[in-house]
Amino acid sequence: MKKFFLTTAIDYANGRPHIGHAYEKILADVIARIARLSGKDVYLMTGLDEHGQKVEQSAVRRKISPKALCDEVADDFKSLCNTLNVSYDHYIRTTDKYHKEFVQKCLQKLFDAGEIYKAKYTGLYSLSAERFVQEKDKINGEWPADYGQITEITETNYFFRLKEHQQWLIDYIETHPNFIYPTFRAKQVLEFLKEPINDLCISRPKERLSWGIEIPFDREYVTYVWFDALLNYISGVNFDGKTVDDYWPADYQIIGKDILVPAHSVYWPIMLNVLGYDLPKTLLTHGWWLSSGEKMSKSLGNVVDPLECIELFGPDSFRYYLMREMNVGQDCDFNLDRFATRYTTDLGNDLGNLLSRVVNMLHRYCGGIIPELGEDSPVTEELRSLWNATKRSVLAQCEILAFNSALGDLFSFIASINKFIEQNAPWKLAKSSENKDQVKLKLTLAAAAESIRLAALLLAPVMPSTVPKILDALGTNPEIKWDNLDFGNHLSGKTVVKNVILFPRLETNS
Repeated sequence: MKKFFLTTAIDYANGRPHIGHAYEKILADVIARIARLSGKDVYLMTGLDEHGQKVEQSAVRRKISPKALCDEVADDFKSLCNTLNVSYDHYIRTTDKYHKEFVQKCLQKLFDAGEIYKAKYTGLYSLSAERFVQEKDKINGEWPADYGQITEITETNYFFRLKEHQQWLIDYIETHPNFIYPTFRAKQVLEFLKEPINDLCISRPKERLSWGIEIPFDREYVTYVWFDALLNYISGVNFDGKTVDDYWPADYQIIGKDILVPAHSVYWPIMLNVLGYDLPKTLLTHGWWLSSGEKMSKSLGNVVDPLECIELFGPDSFRYYLMREMNVGQDCDFNLDRFATRYTTDLGNDLGNLLSRVVNMLHRYCGGIIPELGEDSPVTEELRSLWNATKRSVLAQCEILAFNSALGDLFSFIASINKFIEQNAPWKLAKSSENKDQVKLKLTLAAAAESIRLAALLLAPVMPSTVPKILDALGTNPEIKWDNLDFGNHLSGKTVVKNVILFPRLETNS
């Protein structure tokens, strides 16, 4: 069976995890978990990009080897993934032996086919971007700030023939509307391709850079870091008895908008086409997290440390906030006060207090045992109908990656459970001696418990650690499955568990 394969970008080893890294991992994990719950055989890959000039220079400044530096950074990023409960299947590092061998194999294949040639070149070079740049890369006549210092370099290097494949790439993008998501990003790529592109310099002389994968046909050079890094998406599923045919093409390659052009939308598809591989089905390009409308940067001092947020709110709450706020593909402002409000209202009041309230009433009025839920009772029909509509909406929106809207609908349903309880007032029904009121009491609490169970199951891809606690509190199997999403008598006879605190109150400094 062809696996549902998705990747994140591999993080660069010259930095520490920030909120953009965290969001990309969470987004990939949510998609992977939904796919698994939908019955697909999923393979999620992430990893670390370890070569290049900036890594080598950072290691020199710290007086350690580049590999030692990369080992530290790999531990940091793996720790972030584990803390966020990211269910990756493989973590690739570009210093892995199988990756280096695969890169050299691809280089040799392209060289033998005449797609790589040697030439002397004078051009403008950005150390920060670690690539040669062109005048057309300027924005409003200025070099982007993240390009850093631009210097002119004259070198003899090896070049990959990009420009002769430019028209093929234009035609491909125009005839494959799902290749780049969101679609307005495809228009940006086509705008970039209106001007002639240069061939890609894919080597660096060892006299300038030694930390890289050696060019197999010329040992005086190492491979350009982007050419090396991009190939991880295939090398990571082409080793240890696995074959690329089982996984490739990727269903989603999830990347930030800053690395779409030219690396992932120009270099990568042309590399794949010339090497004889299909292109990924979709380059899922997400936006940036901003601070007061500005891009986060160390110089501005507005960078959000995901680990601090996780420590304050918990990993699942952090996952929820990022997925609830960000419209996939767009930029979004990170606001700590808004996060605290979401935590208190959506999670603490609407969900956490709802569970506690229902469980306590089940103990008080039903001996802690969930009553039987009547199939056709008018008491529960409105809630049943609302669930069916919510389920259709949430699943449909997940299908088109509208996770923020899906979560909005799901929490509207959770608010409706609270409203349902208020309208039926079990505490009043419990005081009545009439049989019909006692029946209504039991149906109300059974329906509320069932609704919480169902809402929790749809919430599971976003909050995978919290949902088992909810299911356990309802006395049911905490294993998360989507094979029982119908509103029905799934909890009858289960014993509920009291005093489950899902979202502790935030500590405030007074």
